[in-house]
Amino acid sequence: MINQALIFYPLFVQILLTAIVWLWMYKTRFSEMRRLKIQPQAIARSAELSDKLKSVSGPSENLSNLFEIPVLFYVLLVSIFITQHVDVLFLVLASFYVALRYVHSFIHCTSNKVTLRFFAYFLSTMLLWATWALFALKIINN
Repeated sequence: MINQALIFYPLFVQILLTAIVWLWMYKTRFSEMRRLKIQPQAIARSAELSDKLKSVSGPSENLSNLFEIPVLFYVLLVSIFITQHVDVLFLVLASFYVALRYVHSFIHCTSNKVTLRFFAYFLSTMLLWATWALFALKIINN
């Protein structure tokens, strides 16, 4: 029998990614504000922020993205744990999902090559849907 708590390791690594992107966003944003001599009050509204700091918008947009589809990942892993269905396959699938999210975030926060970014996003999301389908089949067949 596999240790059911192992399913939280990919979850923790995904949360670490969110923290890294959050820190990266503030580092790039504050550096750009200093470079352009922008006062904080000048970007009090999101429209002003995106207009004046568009050159460093990648990390900010990526941070928002990390609270979209990945929420389904969190729910899935908790559900797998609660139902005691953790196995090696779910651990591998969860780990690949997180790896693809790291690739997506790196591309989004650096070069922002849309084709590459989309490919990583698409693969990670398809993997997540497949993992949800596998989990649903396990629950239905139990």
